[in-house]
Amino acid sequence: MTAPVTDPQAPSWEQDGVRLEIDGELAVVTLCQPKRRNAQSPAMWRALAAAGRDLPGTVRVVLLRAEGVSFSAGLDRAMFTPEGIPGEPNFLRLAAAPDQELDDTIAFYQEAFTWWRRPDLISIAAVQGHAVGAGFQLALGCDLRVVADDAQFAMKETSLGLVPDLAGTKPLTELVGYARALEICATGRWVGAEEAAAIGLANLAVPGAELDAAARDLAAALLAAPRNAVTETKALLQGASGRTFEEQRAAERAAQARRLRDLAGIGD
Repeated sequence: MTAPVTDPQAPSWEQDGVRLEIDGELAVVTLCQPKRRNAQSPAMWRALAAAGRDLPGTVRVVLLRAEGVSFSAGLDRAMFTPEGIPGEPNFLRLAAAPDQELDDTIAFYQEAFTWWRRPDLISIAAVQGHAVGAGFQLALGCDLRVVADDAQFAMKETSLGLVPDLAGTKPLTELVGYARALEICATGRWVGAEEAAAIGLANLAVPGAELDAAARDLAAALLAAPRNAVTETKALLQGASGRTFEEQRAAERAAQARRLRDLAGIGD
């Protein structure tokens, strides 16, 4: 796999902490504000959402990584100060907003965290150091997670009197179960790399020096299979929890019929 290259025609979001590089069927999204430990802001969320919208249709796998010692230290705490972040609503303004405006604002923020599970893509988060709050939820937004041995996850929202609201509660519960998800969120405790791998939060834990290579190896393995077969399989697995056993069997039959006809050249 060659090194990804930045499209000279692509928009630049680096000032907001996001870099997008395309290498054929692989896209690499990098959080690139290491001096701030990739603390997140609405500007970063807009950039992440835009990166998802701007992906070429040829992309099959997205690798999310971060520069520096931390994947993401979470929400920029300036959001909670009276001054806030210039040009962005602070905590007090959000709290005072009418119900619909507040709901719309949070829904807009969530867009940065939801496109990673699109049915036509498989996303991988490569996590090192701290992944706190919004950083934890961004990693949870991806389909798969590869973590360095120094990775530390924590959901700190409850300790601030808040709840995790960036689309992380459902994938966390699906990965580790209700009881463990409740304990992790309500206590805000740290979950290290070894535990993350043991409880299903991470697919793989590797030494820090091997993180990038391991994530790229996984991306290459995902790209080796035919795209339509992977897409159909992902759809089957994503929908499995909402189907009965018989409904899942029927979904498997329908998906296989589409694959067989496609391979035979007689599909739609």
